Amino acid sequence: MRRNSRRHRIATALTTGAAAACALLLTVAPASAINSYNAAPAPERTEAGALIATWDHDGDPATADRVDWVCSGTMIDAGTFLTAAHCTTDWPANVKFYVSLDQDVQGGLDAAAKQYPGDPAGQAAAVGVQGTAVNHPAYPGPASDTHDIAVVELPAAAVASRWSFTPARLPSASQLEKAAPQGLNATSFTVVGYGTQKAQRGPGGHTHPGGGVRMKAPVTFNALSGAWLRLGMTAPQGNGGACYGDSGGPNYAILNGTRTLVATTITGDTPCYATNVTYRLDTPAARAFLKPYVNLP
Repeated sequence: MRRNSRRHRIATALTTGAAAACALLLTVAPASAINSYNAAPAPERTEAGALIATWDHDGDPATADRVDWVCSGTMIDAGTFLTAAHCTTDWPANVKFYVSLDQDVQGGLDAAAKQYPGDPAGQAAAVGVQGTAVNHPAYPGPASDTHDIAVVELPAAAVASRWSFTPARLPSASQLEKAAPQGLNATSFTVVGYGTQKAQRGPGGHTHPGGGVRMKAPVTFNALSGAWLRLGMTAPQGNGGACYGDSGGPNYAILNGTRTLVATTITGDTPCYATNVTYRLDTPAARAFLKPYVNLP
């Protein structure tokens, strides 16, 4: 799982029929990233945003003392932000979630820290809009379908007062299956998110620098199975890719000439250079979860 904070990242790599977990403790400096190759800024993807959390870290639950961007996601209507369930679980009881659609969320948080020193809630509110997270009730499920999907319900008027965007278009039922496999091999895919760069070697071992800026990168079809769409992100093929902090973020495909949000980033290989494992949005389970929140095609 690719939930992110600048100091603590958790990755889960899916293997055939099983999931293997690995924890990474890192300290990095902010920089532009979705991955460090074949990536570009994505200011035009105004519907894609970052999930921000405030939470208690010092044992005093009365006040939050930490704030950070933790994941990516997408607005799928005027007040609904789609992300991953692993981004909104396993937090202290007093966690609060915010969504920002700014291009440079890390820069905004850095500026807010100077304006509101010692006030994580003030810093988060300066950058984002507070909302309420709702996870799929069956999360975490089996490896075949972990139900790793969540929404953050936001006050639409508050979002509209700060950002202009067109909500992402969702796929129709089984739209990926109807195109696979020949059609998907020829399909243009793009991953978007605020995550870090691929692993870099240094004196202290591997680190994943960067993050907090909305970026995009091309990816290509690898495999389709059950709840999962696997996308290749190997540099020699001209691909970029996702990394830590891109969890919950959008993976778009051009289907029938229309940019469609077909899946959300969930996990991949630990160094972030081979495969992006994404959760399909055209399956019956995903559509049943989303139905109360958005008009499905």
